[in-house]
Formats: sequence, C-alpha cells, structure tokens
Amino acid sequence: MAETEHPRKAFGWAARDPSGLLTPFHFSRRETGEKDVAFKVLYCGICHSDLHFAKNEWGTSTYPLVPGHEIAGVVTEVGSKVVKFKVGDKVGVGCMVDSCHTCLNCVDNLENYCPQYTLTYSAKYRDGTITYGGFSDSMVVDEHFVIRIPDGLPLEAAAPLLCAGITVFSPLRYFALDKPGLNVGVVGLGGLGHMAVKFAKAFGAKVTVISTSPNKKKEAMQHLGADSFIISRDPDQMQAANGTLDGIIDTVSAVHPLLPLIGLLKSHGKLVAVGAPEKPLELSIISLILGRKIVAGSKIGGMKETQEIMDFAVLHNVKPDIEIIPIDYVNTAMERLLKADVKYRFVIDIGNTLKPSS
Repeated sequence: MAETEHPRKAFGWAARDPSGLLTPFHFSRRETGEKDVAFKVLYCGICHSDLHFAKNEWGTSTYPLVPGHEIAGVVTEVGSKVVKFKVGDKVGVGCMVDSCHTCLNCVDNLENYCPQYTLTYSAKYRDGTITYGGFSDSMVVDEHFVIRIPDGLPLEAAAPLLCAGITVFSPLRYFALDKPGLNVGVVGLGGLGHMAVKFAKAFGAKVTVISTSPNKKKEAMQHLGADSFIISRDPDQMQAANGTLDGIIDTVSAVHPLLPLIGLLKSHGKLVAVGAPEKPLELSIISLILGRKIVAGSKIGGMKETQEIMDFAVLHNVKPDIEIIPIDYVNTAMERLLKADVKYRFVIDIGNTLKPSS
C-alpha cells in the first residue's frame, strides 16, 4: 500500500516489519520549501545501522522504513531562499536532516549532538511526518543539511563518506590524532575501520590495525597501507605492543574487552569508540588512572565538518573501497553485511537500477 501524506510521489525499497526484508514501496516527499533542496538520488551506501533499523534491533524503528543515510545525487530543484545550491549541483545527505538550530551544539556547528536532531529515516519531522532515507529515487532536505560534493570525487565514492567516513574523521580531528608521526591504532577492519586507516594515513600517522582475523593482515598492510598489524587474540603480540599507541579508533560494535586495548596506549593516550555494542562493556578505571588515559565516544560529525571531509578527501585522494550493487540485490547485500562479507562498503546504484517495476 502506498503512503500519500505529501504531494510529491516517490519510490524506494522499504522494510515493513522486523524481518528486515526490503521490498518496493511507493510513498511521498514534501514539496520543495523555500529553504529546501530537492535532488535525484543516484547512489546510496549501506551502513550497518541500516541493518539494525530494518530489523528494529534498537527498538526505535517506525515501519514502513526506507533505510539509507549515505546519499549522493544531483539537484533538481531549489527553494526561493536557497543560497548554497543550484539545479545540477552534485550533493549528498548523511545521517540527519534537521536539528533545533538554536542549542549550544547547533550554534557550535555540532548539529550531530543536538538533543532534537532528526534522523534521515525512521524519525519524525517537526510536522509529525515520517522521514524516509536514501534507498529511494528522490530526497527533499533543508539546505543546511545538504553537503556539496566537489568535482574530482565520484558520487559513488562520496556516499560512504557521509557516515562511515565522517564517523572516523571527526574523532581523529577532535582528539588531535591528525598530526604527522603519531601512532594510531584502528580496531576492526570493516566499513568504518578501513576508512579510519585511510584517513589516519592521509594525516601522516603510523597506523596499526588491531583485528581478531589473521587473514586480514595482507589486506590491511598491502592494500590499505597500514604500517603494522596485531592479532588481538594473540597475547604475545598484544604484550609486545603495550604502551606504543597515541590513540585508538575502536570501530567494533560487538561486545569486546577494552582492557587489552587500553594497555596498548601510551600514557595520556585516547581510546575512542565509534562502534556501539548492544550491551555495556567492562571498564577498569585503575587502568586509566595509571596512565592518565581517556576512553571516549564520538558520533558522526556536524555539517561544517562533513563538508570539510569532502574537500579533504579530494585533496588527499581518499576514497572508500566499494562494491556497487543493483537495488534488487539489496536483501542479499544485507545478509552479506551481517557476515562482514564485503570489502568494504556496499553502494547501491540507485540511478540506474531503481525503477518502479523493479
């Protein structure tokens, strides 16, 4: 059954229940308001949180649910008060489409920490209507939450930067792990982890990948350019690396021990978590006290910083490793994502494969 609360017809793929199965869905978008940018979606990355939301694993999903928050396309219409974009511009939208605009975080270009920010899908706009994501043919978004994609950055490569990229770029910057010569660890080598390796290398760091999978060593070092590789289940390797890292970006969203990672840090080192395990992790406070160490978290990035990552990626030629898929492969891709069977990000070719008959 179609959803028709807005006048502009739209089409995408949606989950209807916690099975997470995605099927074609006719719905609607609002008309382009005076500050809105309307654009044709050409590519959309698949993030692990799309899987969590489709299956309602976080308990907040609203069905029908159109996932997708790594969205790239071309502007088709702009509102009368839009100043940053024109028809034909290449643009992207990430994890949020609105915020309160007035709180301290919003004023400080940190809309991602606004208590009232609006997710790109499975949330509600101020008028009470549901937000639908980028597994769809079109978007209408307030220009403040639209990112310009620079020339020189292909749309399919830009899409994963809007979530996976900014999620690791922001903490590298904020926690001052963006200086040449620092020793930076990356835990987990998936969609986020591979981007963390690339950005840390682009900042000039020496990068150590920490993984449970010995078979990822060759890939990490030869293909992604990591300087060293530690198997986290090998006590000898972990012991040998104790006290060697200035900071660690931990991308793992499964439950895992923090104490061995804290041990890898130098005094004053920082362990920054960007993965979100479903259950609380155990934390030894004494391990922090003995080295004045920090355990912190970080969530995506504000709009200003998300624009910065695009410009940085072009300047330093940082691109995600992607597998482009048609929309009708999306359920198989979700199954493969669950098994970590992707190097390293699925991107749906919306422009060429999403048709109302598909």
